[in-house]
Amino acid sequence: MSLYDDAVLVLKGYEDQTELRQAYLDHLAAHPDGMWKSCESGHLTASALVIDPSRGRVLLTLHKKLRMWLQMGGHCEPQDPSLPAAALREATEESGVTGLSLLPGGPVRLDRHPIPAPCHWHFDVQYAVLAPPDAEHAISEESLDVRWFAYAEVAEVADESVVRLLEATRARL
Repeated sequence: MSLYDDAVLVLKGYEDQTELRQAYLDHLAAHPDGMWKSCESGHLTASALVIDPSRGRVLLTLHKKLRMWLQMGGHCEPQDPSLPAAALREATEESGVTGLSLLPGGPVRLDRHPIPAPCHWHFDVQYAVLAPPDAEHAISEESLDVRWFAYAEVAEVADESVVRLLEATRARL
């Protein structure tokens, strides 16, 4: 199964955010290349919130280009077998944490946001991943910093999309 076909199945199985989910599906139907960064009309991305529920904290990255505290994530790659696998790969690469595991139940949220030209939109499919006990992190080339934040601190450092992702993740836990 192609990554495109997997993304369509993942989105069809996602039961929340009905209108936004349909916008994702419509975008893919109109853009067979909608999984890839080269699709200038917009493309799907896969991200994951790294969470440590036992300690009530999340691991965020200070994005090098955007200079914002965000969840881990990014572009899908041709070798990604599925959308959840892409999210897990991105989380592992950007956090440096080994042994991450996807929170069951599929995507936690969808978040469509504008990005600078030449592309126009990221259609982000957001997952959550559980960190192993005493996970050690590292700063990747895409980050200025990587840091744990208590749940209550996230709204002070991150934008509303990260806060909503944390809320949805905690509701699923």
